[in-house]
Formats: sequence, structure tokens, C-alpha cells
Amino acid sequence: MIAKINQLLQEVEALKAANAEELEALRIKYLSKKGAINDLMADFRNVAAEQKKEVGMRLNELKNKAQEKIAALKEQFESQDTGCDDIDLTRSAYPIELGTRHPLSIVRNEIIDIFARMGFNIADGPEMEDDWHVFSSMNFAEDHPARDMQDTFFIENDTENVSHSIILRTHTSSVLWRLHSLLSACFVRDVYTVMKPSATVHTHSSIR
Repeated sequence: MIAKINQLLQEVEALKAANAEELEALRIKYLSKKGAINDLMADFRNVAAEQKKEVGMRLNELKNKAQEKIAALKEQFESQDTGCDDIDLTRSAYPIELGTRHPLSIVRNEIIDIFARMGFNIADGPEMEDDWHVFSSMNFAEDHPARDMQDTFFIENDTENVSHSIILRTHTSSVLWRLHSLLSACFVRDVYTVMKPSATVHTHSSIR
């Protein structure tokens, strides 16, 4: 029994583990219910009475050293520097793939290209517009429902002169008015064709 304990003490002192899986295998081998140390304790009842004191002390020494060695190796793995401290776990996964155009943008550009080849020009205007170009110039009454706060986003609301208010463009007609004013100022008298969405207005659509 003493010889077996001494052999296990030497094995425990030399224990090494490359990873957590190997460490768990060592714990099971020595400290589990079916481990080597528990087997020795089960045989302790067969030890002669005059040897029980010495064998008992050596068994406790073996068990304590095994527990301390396993705990030390476990702590070493937990505190070991993995070299990943500089990795931001909140960022996107590596590598970052390049994005592509949204399908709606692709279709929109194709439509623009088709009409451009037919002789149409693209006209655009400011997203933040004054009330004059959006409402007043098109004879919207001051109490028209479209001017209500729940239908229009007001950036600056001039209650004394509503035509001076600054709002988010609510429809495309303000761009048509600006285009018409520009062409009139240039003395362009040619007839021009305008196509704009009617069923769904761009600034009212849930898909921008």
C-alpha cells in the first residue's frame, strides 16, 4: 500500500495538461469516485492495524496534493493569456465582406437609365423644403389637413406666416415647381413631359 501511494505521489507531482480536456481526464483518473485514490481508500480497511496510522496519513497527503495540483493547473488555464485581449467582441465578425447595392437601388438605377436613353432628365430637390414650394405655391389652404403636424414633419414652424415654415418634403410637386420656375426663368417655351409616381409618393413610402 505504501509503495502504491509513493508511486501515485510521484505521478501527481509530475502532472501536466496541455488543455482543459486533458486536465479533466486527470481529475477523473485520480480524484473521481472510480479514481486511483478512491480505490486506495476503499482498500484501507484491509491494512494491518499497526500500519493504519501511517497509511492513513500518506493517503491524506496524496489526496491533498492531487487536489492542489489539479486546482493549480485549472487556475493556470483560466489565467493564461490567450492573446485575444485586443479583439473587440462587439464588432462584426471577421472578415468584413463588402456589401452590395440594395435590390431597390439596382432597379431604380435601371429605370433611370432606360428613361435617360429615351431623352428624359432627372430632376431632384432638397429634402428639407420651405412651405411655399410644398404648399402655398400650389394653393393649399392654411387649414388644409396636409399641413397638420401628424401629416407633416416641421423643422421650423412659423405660426405668423406659414409660407416661411421649413418642413420635410412631403411630395414631389415641390421639385416640379422648382423645375418649372427654372425653365420659365430661362425663357424655355418648349413643351416638356414630366413623369412622377402617383399611387405611391417617394417620401410617403415605407421603402426609401
